[in-house]
Amino acid sequence: MSAERAELDEKAARVERMLAEAGLAGVIIGAQHNFAWITGGGTNRIDGSREAGAGALLLGRGGRRYVLANVIEMPRLMAEEVAGQGYEPVEFPWEEERVTPSFLVDTARRLLGGSDPIGADLPLASAAAAEGRLARARACLTGAEQARLRQLGRDAGEALGEVCRGLEPGLSELQIARRSADALAARGARAIVNLVAADERIALYRHPVPTARRWERTVIAGPASGDLRRRTRATAGVMGRLLGATRPGATGRRLYEEAARAYAEAGFPGEQRKHHQGGACGYRTRDWVAHPGGDDVVDTPQAFAWNPSITGTKVEETVLALGDDDGVEVVTSTPGWPAIAVDAGGATVEMPDVWSRED
Repeated sequence: MSAERAELDEKAARVERMLAEAGLAGVIIGAQHNFAWITGGGTNRIDGSREAGAGALLLGRGGRRYVLANVIEMPRLMAEEVAGQGYEPVEFPWEEERVTPSFLVDTARRLLGGSDPIGADLPLASAAAAEGRLARARACLTGAEQARLRQLGRDAGEALGEVCRGLEPGLSELQIARRSADALAARGARAIVNLVAADERIALYRHPVPTARRWERTVIAGPASGDLRRRTRATAGVMGRLLGATRPGATGRRLYEEAARAYAEAGFPGEQRKHHQGGACGYRTRDWVAHPGGDDVVDTPQAFAWNPSITGTKVEETVLALGDDDGVEVVTSTPGWPAIAVDAGGATVEMPDVWSRED
């Protein structure tokens, strides 16, 4: 059996179990992230401003699979996204799904029969909400997904280093953002979140959306200030604590509390209240975020994107949580970047330090 077929079969089996546990006849998958997951990287994305893709999949009990799409989308979906995956096309005029709000659910009921409810990952009239169950089904990455995540992490780290080392004062934040987006696109990746802060904006906002403001100072005009290095190393230490606590069974609440203790012990109490610390990721930028009431649980192998921050600096990496014995694996390191060695639950990992032109 090919690796691709094994991945698709594993995911289909997870959905089959989900349907049985929830008492659903089937589930309509229309969100872009779930479409990508169940097809092993396919896309129904046309309009990037909408969570819903163009065209949906219907998975029913007993391995029944359908593509529900209008005449505009069906040819491409069948030829380029789900070819050879066992889906049966159910095509309809584009007007019908707009005129009748329950059109997709009605179509699913007609195809699957019976009286059990139909689930959906997006809000649809008369459908049962299924996104939470699908998120749990997505959580554990297959071997093929782990390999793709490692490659994406390498590409992201290389792109970031390439762009930062080529910057010169006078560029606008928008120009810098464009360079990083282009560097990722050249590697077949797309920048979902692209934040840039020039000069003092880095100390003002935790999410600096790029503006026309020009960067007037060099990255560090000489050795980095002692305070900046102190803050960065304290933040890296918080990251180490989070990585060490990212173990099977840990809840979002426990991880948040671990970060809060780490900030306080580093001399920066309360910083966790100024920005979220990150959480589980995968086919969404975050599947869940660690917070004081979080009851989501770490599973393995699962992807996490942690981003502890102290005013003026942030350390952000994507990792694979592999289990109690194997710990975590950082996948987004930037080659040649100055590093800080931190303890992560008994293992030593390297986190990014401040980069100076003297480095």
